[in-house]
Amino acid sequence: MASFKQLYRAVKETFLLVFLLLLVPIKVYAERNLVFYVDQPNQTQYRDEFIAAYEARATLLRETVTTEAVIKGNQAVFLVAGSGGATAVTRGANGLIAARNDDNTQNTVTLGEWHDLVRKTSFNIFASQGNQRQIMQETSMAVMNRKIDDQIITILNTGTVTVGAASATPTVSLFQNGRVKISNASVPWDSNITFLCQPSYLAFLEQDPAFASADYVDVKPLAGGDTNPSWRDKPMAYRWRNCLIIEHPNLPGKATASEKSFLYHKNALGHAANTGGIDTNVGYNGEQDYSWARATCFMGALLLQNAGVVVFTTDGTVYG
Repeated sequence: MASFKQLYRAVKETFLLVFLLLLVPIKVYAERNLVFYVDQPNQTQYRDEFIAAYEARATLLRETVTTEAVIKGNQAVFLVAGSGGATAVTRGANGLIAARNDDNTQNTVTLGEWHDLVRKTSFNIFASQGNQRQIMQETSMAVMNRKIDDQIITILNTGTVTVGAASATPTVSLFQNGRVKISNASVPWDSNITFLCQPSYLAFLEQDPAFASADYVDVKPLAGGDTNPSWRDKPMAYRWRNCLIIEHPNLPGKATASEKSFLYHKNALGHAANTGGIDTNVGYNGEQDYSWARATCFMGALLLQNAGVVVFTTDGTVYG
């Protein structure tokens, strides 16, 4: 009996030894071919340069209206002078030439103070991606430039000479309707006319052969080269039929059936601002450990001659 137990134990140990020896190559094969070990942490790369968000950053409209720099005071007066539609006369029965007065109209705009202030703690600047100080300065300037355009657009929208209607299709014919109203009011069709339009209106115009005709186009939007930088890294603007075409993303009624666009002469509107324009300041508060950027401008806009503004109402839902 004892001999049997010894034999059984020997066989069992031999079997286990053989089994373990067989497992070694299996383990080595599995480690090499079937098992993967993550022995390094993943790394995230943050881009140091920031990417500008989509928003209007420059004023497109201030150069298209009459401007005035105010040295001191909260009001600016624009004088609109003319003959009042007078006609030439002959000598009267008494042999004298009848005298008349000129029509002098003083238009007063009250300036308001407008600001944009950005503030960030040093820790937020330290912990954030990108150059946060530069971002503060650039966005602050963008806010003030948008305010300039907003003031001009608000005044344009008060014009009472209108063409089109809700759900009207933007066409060259409708543009010509506005042009005739401008010309009938004795507004000179010179290089000071601007058509400020919705993106959808321009999309319709560009499909019209008359709009694309070289006979009418002064500054071609799709041409390149140093002689014509109109669309190279600049807002979309070009001249057609001696009229400056400006597409603007922030006009009233955008992408609705009652979009507003404007045809106007430079002398129809006035925009006054403090001398020097937008004042920009940056600084650091050592006590509270934060940086700041501020942009300030004292400015205002007003309608000088209503006859020089035509308000278009069109349907922008096709593309909006």
